[in-house]
Amino acid sequence: MNKPKPPLYRKENTTAHTMRDRHRARDFGDTRNTKAEQMSDATRRPMHGKEQRGRDYTPLYRFLLSKVGQPWSEVHSEAVSRLDRPDPIFWMVALHEDDRKDYVCTGESSHFSGLYVDEAGLLQLVNPDVGPSTLAPTCRCCTHTFNGVPFTKTYRYPGD
Repeated sequence: MNKPKPPLYRKENTTAHTMRDRHRARDFGDTRNTKAEQMSDATRRPMHGKEQRGRDYTPLYRFLLSKVGQPWSEVHSEAVSRLDRPDPIFWMVALHEDDRKDYVCTGESSHFSGLYVDEAGLLQLVNPDVGPSTLAPTCRCCTHTFNGVPFTKTYRYPGD
């Protein structure tokens, strides 16, 4: 009775700034009930749309960080088995030297360590010296994080 492992993504990122706006009801005054509108394809679509609101892959990024130093083939196969699609892995992991980045920005203010696969086939950090104390926020309004830890530097206005 092996319990299946949870997926490495969240189906809906409810903390996104635009989430509240998508659920807001439309004012009836914004709509018109014309014959042309009644016959148009836009209004004859089913009410149950298949809108993809995106996925939050934070669990994947944390999983990958926890596997640094382990064989890439094993890490990759487990990650793929727990994802809806494989490409988010490569937003963080570089297979080629030209694609390596010290860190990746995965949202408006979320940053994670860049990873790569070394010659021995092990998952490694691109630059272990980069951390929440080395990066500076790009705006004052957001809490910027690096691997889930808030930045320690404060925002500096341009020209300061």
